[in-house]
Amino acid sequence: MKCRILHESRGRLRVRLMQGRMTLAQADYVEYYLKAVEGVRDVRVYDRTCDALILYDADKERKNRSRLIDALAEFSYEMSTAVVPDHTGRELNREYEDKLVSMVLWRVARKLFVPVDIRRILHIRRAARYMWRGMKVLGRGRLEVPVLDAVAITTAMVRGDFDTSSSIMFLLRVGEILEEWTHKKSVADLASTMSLGVDKVWMLADGQEILTPVGRVKAGDLIVVRTGNMIPLDGRVVSGEMTVNQSSLTGESLPVPRSAGGYVYAGTVVEEGVCTVQVEKVSGSGKYDRIVRMIEESEKLKSRTEDKASHLADHLVPYSLAGTILTYLITRNATRAISILMVDFSCALKLSMPLAVLSAMREAGNHDIAVKGGVFMENVSEAKTIVFDKTGTLTHATPKVRMVVPFGGNDEHEMLRIAACLEEHYPHSMARAVVEAAKAGLPHDDERHSKVEYVVAHGIASIVDGKKVIIGSRHFVFEDEGCKVPRGEKRKFNSIPSEYSHLYLAIDGKLAAVICIEDPIKAEAPQVVRSLHALGIDRVVMMTGDNRNTAESVAALIGLDEVFAEVLPEDKAAFIKSEHDAGRKVIMVGDGVNDTPALSEADVGIAISDGAAIAREVADITISVDDLRALVMLKKLSDALMQRIHFNYRFIMSFNTTLILLGVAGIMPPATSALLHNLSTIGISLKSMTDLIGATE
Repeated sequence: MKCRILHESRGRLRVRLMQGRMTLAQADYVEYYLKAVEGVRDVRVYDRTCDALILYDADKERKNRSRLIDALAEFSYEMSTAVVPDHTGRELNREYEDKLVSMVLWRVARKLFVPVDIRRILHIRRAARYMWRGMKVLGRGRLEVPVLDAVAITTAMVRGDFDTSSSIMFLLRVGEILEEWTHKKSVADLASTMSLGVDKVWMLADGQEILTPVGRVKAGDLIVVRTGNMIPLDGRVVSGEMTVNQSSLTGESLPVPRSAGGYVYAGTVVEEGVCTVQVEKVSGSGKYDRIVRMIEESEKLKSRTEDKASHLADHLVPYSLAGTILTYLITRNATRAISILMVDFSCALKLSMPLAVLSAMREAGNHDIAVKGGVFMENVSEAKTIVFDKTGTLTHATPKVRMVVPFGGNDEHEMLRIAACLEEHYPHSMARAVVEAAKAGLPHDDERHSKVEYVVAHGIASIVDGKKVIIGSRHFVFEDEGCKVPRGEKRKFNSIPSEYSHLYLAIDGKLAAVICIEDPIKAEAPQVVRSLHALGIDRVVMMTGDNRNTAESVAALIGLDEVFAEVLPEDKAAFIKSEHDAGRKVIMVGDGVNDTPALSEADVGIAISDGAAIAREVADITISVDDLRALVMLKKLSDALMQRIHFNYRFIMSFNTTLILLGVAGIMPPATSALLHNLSTIGISLKSMTDLIGATE
């Protein structure tokens, strides 16, 4: 591609692509192609002028500049390997830019070239739309902002002041376009940060399950999904039974049963069971639209503060009408009376509050935190108790197998191989540790086991070579299943190091091996606990199904306030309920299927994305990085959001009240009041879209 350098400074290059015109799609290709060049920090492409503004790392200026020039020289639309998202926002921005420009140009042309009589007819036609809106609201027995708009426009027209009524309608229409644009852009920005996050699936081929990248799956292929798995592609069940959580797609809170012949959708989650699914759609079609629907649905989950502010606007309408009438009766001055109608609190309150929440959710997304609604950020801000699961949450999501202690004369390598064959089917950090250990020289590709049964929060059961094999917690193996330690090996069993987490493998009712897993705490965990305390969390608790010795040693290292060991899923949920009974709001952080009851019970359920898909589905917030500092960022963002909402509320109320008083006093004419009111609405809305942390730090 031929280019001409228009301007250059340190770390900054502006070039013009030598082509006649540039489409929006081409602009996206250029932008994402250049962003992928090593050393490039940011790119802006202007399709109207065919220009590209490129910011690159100036620390290695000569090398980065040379690499950038080479990339520009090699670029062509036909050969481009740029990965462009389905929705970049460029088309949306152009649509609303054109709308605003067209409005302004038409208003100027109408005044310059359209005769007065025709302008009056057009004026009355436009005014009729606002009057009709006001009448519809009155017809429902309600006094809301459309009534104020209709009264203001009608009053100005009755007085013969067509310029004022025209200005009011113009400003109202500009406000409507800006509101619609900013809302859609906020939703689109947020949606672009979210995805299904499924990389691999179990594909069934020749009777064997093969772990396969999802991109290689074709229509007609068979995939196997189990408890805790997210369904990655649309398809039809051909065998098996399961219940599916479809809340992200349909809003249904209860799981729905699916068996042979039933249809399942990408992005839904298996709550229980196992099925073989024949794939029908491989492109993930409709994923973006489903995410947008989910976000729009989540907007109904307004924080209480946001909801109170937005409803206040409508409650003030009767007072605005009463003030208008009273002012006219006292002053006999219609202009002063109309000044009250020119200013309403609704536009700013109803636009800036949702924008603040959507922008906070978008900013959280930039920090790898996906939030499903404003109410959850408010709850994070108000929570005083946080409950952590241990494995994969406070400890690393990639624990390591340190030793395998065999019993009953079994070979430790064979026991690890059998354990890996069962554990590889389930998404949990402990299971991944076993699988990774077995990969190091212990192939387990030959599936000798029958159907694998997953017992939530306990373990796995199957049949291997005609023998019942179970693997899981001590409670599951010895208490639920009644397995025994082989005769004469009790002392060996008691001497197993307690600092490790333990998985127990039993064959035909006898302990066959204990797998010792090192579960190191995350380096940032102690500092995160201290930071959460400093930010207002006064009770940091860990609840785990692991043994007490391991749990207490982890708690001591991290500096937790309380620890509960060897607990079941229902115990975690019961603890959260007891906190609710004490009037405290609770955050639950977990990553496993066994954490889902507590995630549902908590005021805010936070899932670690490396864990089970069902945990992410049930959770209100998902963190997609293996770093607990994201929790501190979430708390800061939530606190800053609530501060912004309170600031917006105070500013809008005080500024608009001042405009009303100036109008009633005759100091400010109605048109000026309307202009300042609309400008303040746009200003507070734009401020609401800025980053929270940048505004507070």
